[in-house]
Amino acid sequence: MSAIDDVRLTLHAPDLVEEQSATVRLDGFEGLSLWALFQHRRRTRLALLGLTDDQLRDVGLSYEQARREGLKPFWRE
Repeated sequence: MSAIDDVRLTLHAPDLVEEQSATVRLDGFEGLSLWALFQHRRRTRLALLGLTDDQLRDVGLSYEQARREGLKPFWRE
């Protein structure tokens, strides 16, 4: 690493830390590890697929909205 790279890293380090914490907060699960977040998404999306029409109406979703969200891969927001 050259001296210029050291300077760049020093100058941009606060921005990098802020950017990383912003991506963690996007899901609102700041305390979860990435693996725990993936498990949570998988569980909740599977549960969404199992809701009845009455339950979907209670949460304000159509069948198609629930299906679209429930079929998303766990690694996508």
